[in-house]
Amino acid sequence: MALKLEMFSDFICPFCYIGFQVARKLKPEFDFELDWKGFQIHPEWPAEGMPAAQWRGGIDPETRKAIWTRIVGMGEAVGLAMKPPETLTNSRLALEAAEFAQSTGRAEAFEERIYRAYFSEGLNIGQAGVIKELAAEAGIDGAAIGEALESRRYQAALKENAIAAHQRGVSGVPTFFAGEFPMVGAQSEDVMRMLLKRACERSGAAK
Repeated sequence: MALKLEMFSDFICPFCYIGFQVARKLKPEFDFELDWKGFQIHPEWPAEGMPAAQWRGGIDPETRKAIWTRIVGMGEAVGLAMKPPETLTNSRLALEAAEFAQSTGRAEAFEERIYRAYFSEGLNIGQAGVIKELAAEAGIDGAAIGEALESRRYQAALKENAIAAHQRGVSGVPTFFAGEFPMVGAQSEDVMRMLLKRACERSGAAK
């Protein structure tokens, strides 16, 4: 039986994108299923998005540039081409769409496409039209996902994720659970490999 690697994550978190990619890179080495759980970290951001400079306006440009230089370097180390988004997006719609994607068997492809759209292509993933187009590129019926977003069918699923995160002591993203072994933050391949090896040995799921 495959190990379940749970990942509490948000599409607007660059470290989540990096952690997601590290997990995917290690899939050939381990028998695990990536169970992505949407956890919104900035519900207060406006639905239409806002210029990046408006958030934490007290950070001077050089400090902001240094932070992103580090993030870009971390991304490059795992094969990602990242750049700082000019528009900060409210992720609610994208997270609800990811819940829909779970039911189609195309969740991982959809999640990768959303991350790449936001952190590499500068798209506003808070817009339903953008999400529908990205879903179609990931092999999901864009019209069906649009209907799911309009009906708010998956709003309750996000609330359930938040409750589960609170119960397990999750206070930030990304947070991984390999079995019952927790790991917080975007880690190197070596660190995640150690966590997965230990969890697989404990569960008997090692390849």
